[in-house]
Amino acid sequence: MAAPTGWLPEPALQLAYLGAATLFVLGLRGMTHPRTAARGNLLSAAGMVLAVGATVLRFEVLSPLVLLAALLVGVAVGAWLAVTVETTQLPQLVGLFNGFGGGASALVAGAELVDRFGAAGAASVLPYDVTGAAALAGIVGAVTFWGSLVAAGRLHGVLGDPVRYAGEQAVKLAVLLVAVLAGLALVVRPGALGAALPVDWAPTYWVLVVAASVLGVLFVAPIGGADMPVVIALLNACSGLAAATTGFVLDNSVLVIAGTLVGASGLILTRIMCRSMNRSLANVVFGRFGDSTPEAGDRAAALYEGNVMSTSPEEVEILLDAARRVVIVPGYGMAVGQAQHAVAELAERLEASGVEVEFGIHPVAGRMPGHMNVLLAEANVPYEKMRELSEINPTFPQTDVVIVTGANDVVNPAALTDESSPIAGMPVLHVWEAGTVVVNKRSLSPGYAGIPNPLFARDNTYMLFGDAKESMQAVLDEYDRTH
Repeated sequence: MAAPTGWLPEPALQLAYLGAATLFVLGLRGMTHPRTAARGNLLSAAGMVLAVGATVLRFEVLSPLVLLAALLVGVAVGAWLAVTVETTQLPQLVGLFNGFGGGASALVAGAELVDRFGAAGAASVLPYDVTGAAALAGIVGAVTFWGSLVAAGRLHGVLGDPVRYAGEQAVKLAVLLVAVLAGLALVVRPGALGAALPVDWAPTYWVLVVAASVLGVLFVAPIGGADMPVVIALLNACSGLAAATTGFVLDNSVLVIAGTLVGASGLILTRIMCRSMNRSLANVVFGRFGDSTPEAGDRAAALYEGNVMSTSPEEVEILLDAARRVVIVPGYGMAVGQAQHAVAELAERLEASGVEVEFGIHPVAGRMPGHMNVLLAEANVPYEKMRELSEINPTFPQTDVVIVTGANDVVNPAALTDESSPIAGMPVLHVWEAGTVVVNKRSLSPGYAGIPNPLFARDNTYMLFGDAKESMQAVLDEYDRTH
């Protein structure tokens, strides 16, 4: 690490780090509930400002002018993103944030190694904990950066379908082996490698980073967009792990604490997402979930032919006019169509007419954890109206009408009835137990599991075909016209 400047005494630095760590913990706690999430975010931001400010005052990282210019650029970019990025684009933005954190960790760890080897001289032998942490930060950070770029690109539509090929697991294993061997070279022979700096040592670390970067691309490229909630949560954990290991390289306690908090929360969230899909993490990463087959198409044709009943906004309005309780189940189609405002207005009109309205939220609906909650909150839907799966399922038998807008597999009864189904055992919303179900989709196309949905052919289900925003707005207009 850079030499102390003396502007801030060491005891004051440690006290500032303690205060920053406390703010991180309080902020993370606040972000566990929608009502306190904004306050938690501010507390975490304040902790980061305190940690960065104390570090700048204690260590000569850069010249004051260069550092100020960099901070101003960062603030400007952050403010621009906050103002311009739509809530429907938050998944890819979160993916980019994960990637930038991982990439910064890899670069900082490498720079610190160069600085330490250069300062110690040709005969230097660095401690194993430093070189080991640097190697781990380089591998995890590079994987996180490039994997996050691929994830963000797929979510934004820049990249196409998942890339799969014969022997892909063997290729990934070989690339991982190269990165691990380069990391072991740094740990086992730090002195010998450092003696010829920069000819011998520097390429070793950058071979590690390049191999890990290729691994990051290969890791995410075969994974479908529907698995991105799990992938984003996992990459979030990886960015925290990279930051924590970089903290060990720098001997910086607040970075270790912050990285550990991010890594632990990301792992917990990943586990929750996997449980919500009834799938293991290995199945998400290495499986071929959602591959379409001719047999799936034949089953869909046999299931739907003559059994699907379509409806219109006028008929949906008649159903709503007679309802006393309505549950709205949003999905990714609502996000794509940006229909959250029309949906929220419809709920508001229904409640003004004395109808009880709630929203059933599945944990993996959308493209990132909490995606539906964020979209509905943007449309000013009260938090107490958003019910989790375990809360809303027991209420469906007492519900008159369920409107499913843009969701598919999270309302598929095959998860409970077909043991051979790819989603067998997956917790789903039991919407079919309501009096009437209205499913708003563009077509009868399958969801990410690539299988037909028997819900569409049930006697109490009506299909409202069309774009989510246009369809919900048409229902809202019809409701306003008749009330």
